[in-house]
Amino acid sequence: MLFRAILFSLLALPLRAEVVQVPPGADALRVAIAAARPGDVLMLTAGSYGPAVIDKPLTIDGQGKAVVDGGHKGTVLLVTADDVTLRRLTVKGSGARDEDIDSGIKVIKGVARTVVEDNILTDNMHGVDFHGAVDAIARRNVITGRQDHHMVARGNGFYVWNAPGVVIEDNSVRYGRDGIFSNASRKDTFRRNTFRDLRFAIHYMYTNDSSVIDNISVGNHLGFAMMYSRRVEVRGNISLSDRDHGVMLNSTNESDVTGNLVVGAAKCTFLYDANKNLIAGNRFEGCDIGIHYTAGSARNAVTGNAFIANRNQVKYVGTRDLEWSLEGRGNHWSDLAAFDLNGDGFADQAFRPNDMMDHILWSQPAAGLLIGSPAVQLIRWSQQSFPATLPGGIIDSHPLMAPIQIDIPAEWLAAQAEVGDRWQKETERDAEADLSD
Repeated sequence: MLFRAILFSLLALPLRAEVVQVPPGADALRVAIAAARPGDVLMLTAGSYGPAVIDKPLTIDGQGKAVVDGGHKGTVLLVTADDVTLRRLTVKGSGARDEDIDSGIKVIKGVARTVVEDNILTDNMHGVDFHGAVDAIARRNVITGRQDHHMVARGNGFYVWNAPGVVIEDNSVRYGRDGIFSNASRKDTFRRNTFRDLRFAIHYMYTNDSSVIDNISVGNHLGFAMMYSRRVEVRGNISLSDRDHGVMLNSTNESDVTGNLVVGAAKCTFLYDANKNLIAGNRFEGCDIGIHYTAGSARNAVTGNAFIANRNQVKYVGTRDLEWSLEGRGNHWSDLAAFDLNGDGFADQAFRPNDMMDHILWSQPAAGLLIGSPAVQLIRWSQQSFPATLPGGIIDSHPLMAPIQIDIPAEWLAAQAEVGDRWQKETERDAEADLSD
């Protein structure tokens, strides 16, 4: 009886996972998956493989030499089981049906702990689709999107829908529509990724309690767009020569935007109906507008930022006075000529970045023809001399004498230079075609 009990117990133990060498072939991967036991490692040798469904916990390792080709039909690799790892594969040739979210790699709803690492994804509608996946990780992948349609008709590098706990880190995405598009998700982390030649680098919609940290966006239409989201941390990101906005908060509330660098956009930062946010320790430099604050945005704390050489430091059309300092600490303004007689690091006078003429010019652009006239200069002089004549606007009662310094990584200076005057050459028709939804 004891022998039978021991034998039964041994038979009940899971069999030891094996490393299985899989030669190339159109059906080779599907056959290998069907024959594999949970936990096996399938080592794909150099060559081409057809699409497959991974329906058991497996590691599929392409060793940097295997190509999985979908033949431009549907999704190339579909993950339907927990605890799957896809590593060192080249995944290419998905279908082109955006309505089906055809992808290089798709992880379906409820599937947990998928790892997608060190892969190359190219010529797919979407790169990786975490469609309801839980606690997935994507790291060190290189995704090259499509260029054969208008930008909005292409797919995203990463498509994240209702996928709590997803971590997307250290990836490179170029071309396509959005680098990461996240919709109706929560508790996700996107960090240390790089994005080039896209519509949006990172595009949040209804994504809460999540983080966007230390990412780099170069030459995209928009860097980091947070829309209809709450409690988002946007920290340490860099936007270089993005066309429209570096950072945008559209109906995004209770979020922190800290330590970011934006250089050379039309608007470094755009707040539209954004409330109860912290905008602190950022450097906004060389933009047409440093920060555009509109559509009822309120109760935001703006402190410790540097506004450097923007054509207009602030665009705010409103009748209320808004204080942009917090606990006695304001912002640095490169166009403020002020003294610091006691050497405490703060200017000895408050600063208003806008006056009545700014309001007139924003509402009546044709008035720009008079900008250098004696009448305009007289109005501005009188407002400086008699502040009571100023309209409502931004007041910084404690301006900083020295700006925060955030350096551009040396390896990204060349990429920034490549953008050059691209946006000046773009036609209005091109812009409308690429940004229309």
